[in-house]
Amino acid sequence: MSRQPRDAASPRRALITGAGGGIGAAIARVLHAGGAMVIVTDTDLDAARVVADGIEGAEAVHLDVRSEQSVRTAIGSVTSRHGPLDILVNNAAVCSNLDFESVPEPVWSADVDVVLGGAIRLCQAVLPGMREAGRGAVVNVASVNGHRYFGNDTYSAAKAGLLNLTRGLAVQYGPYGVRVNSVSPGTIATPIWEERLATDPDALDRAVPWYPMGRVGTVDDVAEAVAFLAGDRASWINGIDLPVDGGLLAGSRAMAVDIGAAVVDTGWPPPAVRRTGDGIRDGG
Repeated sequence: MSRQPRDAASPRRALITGAGGGIGAAIARVLHAGGAMVIVTDTDLDAARVVADGIEGAEAVHLDVRSEQSVRTAIGSVTSRHGPLDILVNNAAVCSNLDFESVPEPVWSADVDVVLGGAIRLCQAVLPGMREAGRGAVVNVASVNGHRYFGNDTYSAAKAGLLNLTRGLAVQYGPYGVRVNSVSPGTIATPIWEERLATDPDALDRAVPWYPMGRVGTVDDVAEAVAFLAGDRASWINGIDLPVDGGLLAGSRAMAVDIGAAVVDTGWPPPAVRRTGDGIRDGG
């Protein structure tokens, strides 16, 4: 099926889940800056409204990705008023921080249900409309945890499933002009980290040596990658995962140094202030 042209006078319609703060809010802002009309969704409608109020023409919608009824209701309402979505960003996630033997089923099932189940529900609700329109872009926010072991076992398993879902949907919907890709962030300075830093001020600094770029990431790092994959410049990119990780998955200089390998002397470690380039920033 050939890709159908989009009315250039009509802005793209983009829906982002888990957009009441942090990475999701930054994605909403960056997509809007690129000309999209954004729908900010979250289980916390008040938080979504705060984000939407700061974006011209944005709309806040309550959406619980754990509930098929909530998903269907929200998507039905949005598409009845604005037409089919052009961009879907599956960003909603929860992450338990318990060791594998201690995490109870209600907790680990929540990790899986929000991260993977939520993306499945949204894609089932949105992809038929994109297929019918002959165009569309889905970007799933996965994680480096879906590629390698960095703790958080059940969250990581859910993110790995999201990567596989991305590839499968890309193959199935590509012939209809619909692209499905993902991004895999590394450690990103978000409000959740700010809470942890209150009791463990050096937590982010300890992560820095593992990142070849000498810092952890910002929400804007992730948002810009999402916007690229959702846009026309990526029109022949389908089924890929784009790591947004400062080189983490490429390898570990810290390990090389620890085992005595010869490495270029770059004055490591970098100053702690470089952990996000210019200090901890967050858009949420």
